[in-house]
Amino acid sequence: MFSIEHEFDSTVVTLVDEGEGPLQEDVIVIGFEECITVEQYDPRTDRVHKITFSMSQMRDLAASLSLPEGVYSREETTG
Repeated sequence: MFSIEHEFDSTVVTLVDEGEGPLQEDVIVIGFEECITVEQYDPRTDRVHKITFSMSQMRDLAASLSLPEGVYSREETTG
């Protein structure tokens, strides 16, 4: 299950782990104009861990999901 919320300056996608246990905490993906952040609460440390991706890194990650093992360089396209 997931939800999508549009805020003033971002889009927030929350991914909820469902199914067989052990289940993980929700993953929150926040899309800003200049970056994407991924957050997840860690109950062992009682802290939220955050990773920030540049838009270029996010495009690389999205492209990598459908490619076989290897090393790749993605060319930026304009327009």
